[in-house]
Amino acid sequence: MDRRSFFKKAAVTGAGAAAATTLAAPAIAQENPKITWRLTSSFPKSLDTIYGGAEDIAARVSEATGGNFTIQTFAAGEIVPGLQAADAVSAGTVEMCHTCSYYYVGKDPTFAIGTAIPFGLNARLTNSWFYQGNGNTLLNEFYATHNLYGMIAGNTGAQMGGWFRKEINTVEDFKGVKMRIAGLAGKVVEKLGVVPQQIAGGDIYASLEKGTIDAAEWVGPYDDQKLGFYKVAKYYYYPAFWEGGPVIHAFANLEKFNSLPKSYQAALIDACAYANTNMMAKYDMKNPGAVKQLVADGTILRPFSQEILEACFNAAQEVYAEISGSNEWFKRIYEDQVAFKREGYLWMQLSE
Repeated sequence: MDRRSFFKKAAVTGAGAAAATTLAAPAIAQENPKITWRLTSSFPKSLDTIYGGAEDIAARVSEATGGNFTIQTFAAGEIVPGLQAADAVSAGTVEMCHTCSYYYVGKDPTFAIGTAIPFGLNARLTNSWFYQGNGNTLLNEFYATHNLYGMIAGNTGAQMGGWFRKEINTVEDFKGVKMRIAGLAGKVVEKLGVVPQQIAGGDIYASLEKGTIDAAEWVGPYDDQKLGFYKVAKYYYYPAFWEGGPVIHAFANLEKFNSLPKSYQAALIDACAYANTNMMAKYDMKNPGAVKQLVADGTILRPFSQEILEACFNAAQEVYAEISGSNEWFKRIYEDQVAFKREGYLWMQLSE
């Protein structure tokens, strides 16, 4: 082959390859589009553990997609108030939020099961029910009726029973106590005379300080110390029988989630699973030192009495029976969780 013929053929081949590359580019772009979502959190940035879950999700999604799928995180109040996060996602104001399902029991008490219910599951059984049992499937059938797709994206582990301005020794001592308490736990303690209040985390300290409320539960030693509750209420009770393994959910707008490429959906689900595990690990590392410091600063630790626990257990069964009698979604999901717990607890009694 002479030199002129060789270069002529090479030029044709090169042009063909370039054309093929040009034609292929749109297909690749469709598979890995540039997408930016906004995520609104129900928590302030000062709570690095629980707000940090949203940052974990955003970082992992970006890394898994080469920066093509970006999630911008916003603290409570920057876009919408903390307790309206899921509402904003459902309405399409933002694509995603990081919140607790039980903040929305006013819409439907079934939302409570998504986070935790009194005398429910611990953190390990919670993960098992969601990942290996029917938890994710059943709740996402329910969430879909609110245009939401839920992914568990955090767990605090067993929480504390809360901060009280006075000692609570008997069931009688609960009467008239105005308490910040979330989810169905408010319905339970209401049967004992408590006046439940739904207040966002960032507003609890001011409410305690002003005497608007007499008691408050939040999470546990690390977060409670950061929010300074020990300065305005000295009695710290345990355990939070209403939250043995509470979930923090990432909710995506259902239509927006379904429109994502499958690879982006997988990246998001995996990022939420990482945030779920990492949050629990953070709390288990940080709570021990925090509870010691709280005691050193004058906090008085107290267990709820057996009388109180039994009264609350009985009240909880009444609440579940009442709701199940009129709410088919709640009844179906609650009964599935109870059956799962019965089997799981049999093993936990031996192993733990």
